[in-house]
Amino acid sequence: MKSAPPKIAGTRAPFVTIILAATLAGISAVIFFFNPATHAYYPVCQFHRLTGLNCPGCGMTRALYALLHGQILLALHDNALFVLSLLALVVRVAWFGWNQHRGGPLGEFFPHKFLWPFLALALLFTILRNLPAFAFLSP
Repeated sequence: MKSAPPKIAGTRAPFVTIILAATLAGISAVIFFFNPATHAYYPVCQFHRLTGLNCPGCGMTRALYALLHGQILLALHDNALFVLSLLALVVRVAWFGWNQHRGGPLGEFFPHKFLWPFLALALLFTILRNLPAFAFLSP
């Protein structure tokens, strides 16, 4: 009978961090060099295609393209929820890294208590961006 191979001791966090950073860099490079508004190989929002309404993610790729080119106002126009969520994520990563650096308590990276308020905000954003009075929120 064969025994299970030994487990590798230590944490996989550095490996996961490197893979995640490389993946994000690759995706960002593709979006930086190929404008989503002019290249047809980017995925189409199926919700928008089926209903004609904008989902909370509509305009995200164009917003990232605008951000990568330093056009913050255009990015906010394309998808304000994405830009503000990205800003909140950067602040959270900085806070988490600072706490880890000084040896403070880390806790969860994304506590569950933030999930429902974020989902409610995304739902409100979706409703508002599809109303004529808030057309400025639509891409």
